[in-house]
Amino acid sequence: MKKIVSGAQEAIQDIKDGAVIMLGGFGLCGIPENCIGALTRKGIKDLTCISNNAGVDDFGLGLLLKTRQIKKMISSYVGENEEFERQLLNGELEVDLVPQGTLATRIQMAGMGIPAFFTPAGYGTEVAVGKEVREFGGKTYLMEMALHADFAIVKAWKGDHFGNLVFRKTTRNFSTSMVKAGNITIVEVEELVEPGAIPPDEVHVPGIYVHRIFQGKDYQKRIEKRTVRLKS
Repeated sequence: MKKIVSGAQEAIQDIKDGAVIMLGGFGLCGIPENCIGALTRKGIKDLTCISNNAGVDDFGLGLLLKTRQIKKMISSYVGENEEFERQLLNGELEVDLVPQGTLATRIQMAGMGIPAFFTPAGYGTEVAVGKEVREFGGKTYLMEMALHADFAIVKAWKGDHFGNLVFRKTTRNFSTSMVKAGNITIVEVEELVEPGAIPPDEVHVPGIYVHRIFQGKDYQKRIEKRTVRLKS
């Protein structure tokens, strides 16, 4: 199976209006910048996006929010995006806020083929509304459903022609689970190498989960906030 594609535009060519998309990364760390740019240019709309964060106003998922291409966000931390806040408060965006650990586990369960699980997180809050509640060992738990997607889009540091992936540090958050939870997994990498160049023991995600891979370019690698100390 040929997995290498020419770039982001070819990788996302069959994503259509109304698709459910998972996008990897943690904050602005390790997000699939090239694919988000391609989705913005393509102009598809009514997307449901599953991502821990919602980007910032001029970067990451903030670009798709700015152009009103996202219909619903399923995410955990969204505090850095003023446009997200505006659309939410004005009723222009559907939002499902999920505790961060619950979000990670819902994605993991999808990859493992487990339809649902019980967690104490969110019991007694708005998160629990409409969900099944059970007691185990004297403690109350909510039932949460696994999260699947039509497409999972992530960025890795290095990948080979077979789709074997290596991530760096924090960029492994969410991405290593998302690649297993999408019907089609698209990966952009900083370095695309020949088969055998990645030692087997260093592979974080085996290529069996990857359908399309390409070498990205022009990465900004932004961070959300930089705090510095003045010299004393």
